Amino acid sequence: MLIEHTINGAIATIPSYFEEIKKNKEILKISEPQEFVFGLIIGLALGIGSAAFTAIKQEMPTPEEQEKIRDLVYSKIPQIREEIFK
Repeated sequence: MLIEHTINGAIATIPSYFEEIKKNKEILKISEPQEFVFGLIIGLALGIGSAAFTAIKQEMPTPEEQEKIRDLVYSKIPQIREEIFK
């Protein structure tokens, strides 16, 4: 649920990510903003998913648990791509 909430929150802020990239294009030098934002959201979801799991269980997720987190995040890829590349 935390991962889904994180993804939904990140999706809601997509316009601000693009605005930030546009305002700081000279500093950031991002050639493909949509792909950058896509990677940002995926990385955010994976990182928060693992951190939440670690906080709840008080231990690092096993490879199998990491795979479950990844699968959950990856299941949201079509939704994320739709919002970014519309």
